[in-house]
Amino acid sequence: MLLPRVIPILLLSGRGLVKGEGFKKHRYVGDPINAVKIFDAKEVDELIILDIDATRENRIPPLELVQKVADQCLMPFGVGGGIRSLADARRILSAGAEKVCLNTAALENPALVTELAENFGSQSVVVSLDVKKRLLGGVEVCTRCATKGVSRDPVETARRMEAAGAGEIMVHSVDRDGKMAGYDLALTRAVAEAVDIPVIAAGGAGSPGDLRLALTEGKASAAAAGALFVFHGRRRAVLISYPSREELAEIRGA
Repeated sequence: MLLPRVIPILLLSGRGLVKGEGFKKHRYVGDPINAVKIFDAKEVDELIILDIDATRENRIPPLELVQKVADQCLMPFGVGGGIRSLADARRILSAGAEKVCLNTAALENPALVTELAENFGSQSVVVSLDVKKRLLGGVEVCTRCATKGVSRDPVETARRMEAAGAGEIMVHSVDRDGKMAGYDLALTRAVAEAVDIPVIAAGGAGSPGDLRLALTEGKASAAAAGALFVFHGRRRAVLISYPSREELAEIRGA
């Protein structure tokens, strides 16, 4: 049985890393390659890099950056942002990424998920479900950086993505993103119990205890976080961090 993973998420905007709250209010937090080097030295389980401008700008993440990341690290990493075709995914994977992470394209065109799975294997395809609360109650799955609602049923959407060929589902709580107040465990658990593929919890981690809860109460196969691994202290000073081996064993319950 594979050990549960703890995964830093890096958000790319332009040539720099940023972090915000609720997919908004992004601030610069550093150089992506420097961050990758630090995470590699800390022997992280896996890394996810998401270009938050790519879909809006109708492009894929910079291939030269993907190649630099691949050259700098031994850890597996996935890349997302603006990937809309087989050719786009092939370019990202050929540049050195192990996985592509889809949101808008997958939900608007599930056939793309199937096509990628058939060509590269399901293990290379991650679909992110960005979920936020609706003003009148309930939740909705969103695309285009959480600006467009496409479904009011995350569980049914996750099942459709699994049936299409996704190898993993990332459940990202938009409302909790960057606030470091804990994951939406009920949402993560509902999706995890509905599919047979790994589920990654994202959005809200503020402590190692939150990571553990995502894996236990949330039933996730992996706990991903952004702010937790790039900010330190009440003033949110930028400091790249990652749990020690002892902390990881406690998080995993090993």
